[in-house]
Amino acid sequence: MKHLGKHLIMELWDCDKQALDNQAGVEKMLEDATNSCGATLICIRTHKFSPQGVTGVAVLAESHISIHTWPEIGYAAMDIFTCGEHVNPEDAIPAIRDFLKPAKFDIIDIKRGSMVE
Repeated sequence: MKHLGKHLIMELWDCDKQALDNQAGVEKMLEDATNSCGATLICIRTHKFSPQGVTGVAVLAESHISIHTWPEIGYAAMDIFTCGEHVNPEDAIPAIRDFLKPAKFDIIDIKRGSMVE
């Protein structure tokens, strides 16, 4: 069965709490993850919350990569949604792991727009 896109939902636990609260670092991680998976970056938008936490999205020609962080509990929720055959979202994972340093993570892999050939 063919599909239009791939959507990875990531649960990242026991992450580096300073990384989770580092807006510039999150922006760089989103850029690195985008480049690693072969996607085309349109823009990155982030927001730093007070007293802590960062949310961000890399808007891609092929869809998006998003993150929401909770430094107080060492947790991040991420989505990597890509369309097209030239992009491999799994290739973004090392850049994410290198920056956030999760002790534990889970990935749900969803095929989007599945079509019967």
